[in-house]
Amino acid sequence: MREIETNGAQETIRLGKALGELAQPGDVILLDGDLGAGKTTLTKGIARGLGISRPVKSPTFTLIREYPEGRIPLYHMDIYRLENGGAEDLGLEEYFEGDGVSVVEWSQFIPALLPEDYVRIALDRTGRDDDARRIKITAVGEEYMRYEDVTWSSHEDN
Repeated sequence: MREIETNGAQETIRLGKALGELAQPGDVILLDGDLGAGKTTLTKGIARGLGISRPVKSPTFTLIREYPEGRIPLYHMDIYRLENGGAEDLGLEEYFEGDGVSVVEWSQFIPALLPEDYVRIALDRTGRDDDARRIKITAVGEEYMRYEDVTWSSHEDN
C-alpha cells in the first residue's frame, strides 16, 4: 500500500496522469471515496496519461463512458446508481478482459463481479482544507504493484 497526499485538483490530475502512463490493456482500477472525493478528477488525469485529450465527464447517469482514442482505450464506469443491483447485465467482464483500462467508481457495489486482480485507489479529504486529498493505492495481484511504485511530481512539468 502507498499513501500520497495531493493539495488541489491539479495535483490529483498530475498523479492520475502518472498512473495512466503505467496502465496496460486489461488493467482494472477501482476508485473508492465519498461523493466529491476526487474520483472523476483522478480519472481525468488517468485519461491524460493515456493520451486522451477530450474532456472526461462523470458517467453517473450513463454508467459507462468509453474513450477509445488514447494509447489504449479508457472505460470509465460509475456503479453508484446500481447499488441495488443491475450491474450483472452490463457485461463488465468484457470490459475487464478487454483491450483497454477499466476505471470503476463505487466498485463496492459489485464485489462479486470484480476480477481477481486489480488496483484499488481510495480517496479521502484530509481535513486540512477542501482541496487536499489523501490517496491510498493498494495493489491486489503482483502485476499491479507498479501502481504502488508510481513516480510523479506535485508540480507542473516545464
